[in-house]
Amino acid sequence: MAVPNLTLNNGVEMPALGLGVFQTPPEATTEAVQEALKRGYRHIDTAAGYGNEREVGEGIRRSGIARGEIFIETKIWISDYGYDATLHAFDKSTRKLGVEQLDLLLLHQPLPSAFERTLGAYRALETLLADGKVRAIGISNFMPEHIERFLPEVAVTPAVNQIEVHPYFQQKALQRLNAQHGILTQAWSPIGGITFYRGNGRSTLEDPVLLDIARAHGKSAAQVMLRWHLQEGRSVIPKSVRAERIAENFDVFDFALTDEQVAAIDALDTGVRSGPEPDSITLETYGKTIPEA
Repeated sequence: MAVPNLTLNNGVEMPALGLGVFQTPPEATTEAVQEALKRGYRHIDTAAGYGNEREVGEGIRRSGIARGEIFIETKIWISDYGYDATLHAFDKSTRKLGVEQLDLLLLHQPLPSAFERTLGAYRALETLLADGKVRAIGISNFMPEHIERFLPEVAVTPAVNQIEVHPYFQQKALQRLNAQHGILTQAWSPIGGITFYRGNGRSTLEDPVLLDIARAHGKSAAQVMLRWHLQEGRSVIPKSVRAERIAENFDVFDFALTDEQVAAIDALDTGVRSGPEPDSITLETYGKTIPEA
């Protein structure tokens, strides 16, 4: 089944659903990417900071699917911010991925403690876009105050802001601000996996509201959450290394939630973040060297 595309603010089309590889060990990444591509995925999201770009590239090569059919997205880590460093980071990422052009390149964090470096990094992305080395550029984990500070300083409005969004943490005001500026919201941890990575209470997969909706459609709670994102117009990049989960996460295009069901999921928002506060990401606390190869 073909995944519907979302059109970014520069006209580039991106599959609405992709495979994420956050916290996927390098040794498991190649097989997960191959499995996803075999199942019909055509969008893979990785990051320099994940340490598995090389394995993503190997999975793509082993799939036998033409490069032009696969939407490849990666992110620049904060240690490589600054104009020249970010241009070099692009070279590192493309070398590991085994490609010459990226479909979407993001800044992984706003880094407000060194915002001039953030701006320098984004200006490097603008250069890469102008040179045709990337097809679209964007940001990740930018909150409203970061966006309002950032946009007046850049020439190209980001195509995407990848942020934590799941039923228990929906960031509705941030989503509205993204939309106001023509920035697509892309959900990381779209089924709330991070809620139990960090031990913050009950898993979304055990939520009675989601389970009731799932039973009504003969689907799983995870499939209901992915469908909710898609119906609300978000891009989603669920992560799994298990073949059956990869297949299940892709099987979300043959049913639709009712307006009442969407509203019930919207009502689950707790306003409590499970991932790290973006302002807590500093070079001192999270800086690390991104290897050359």
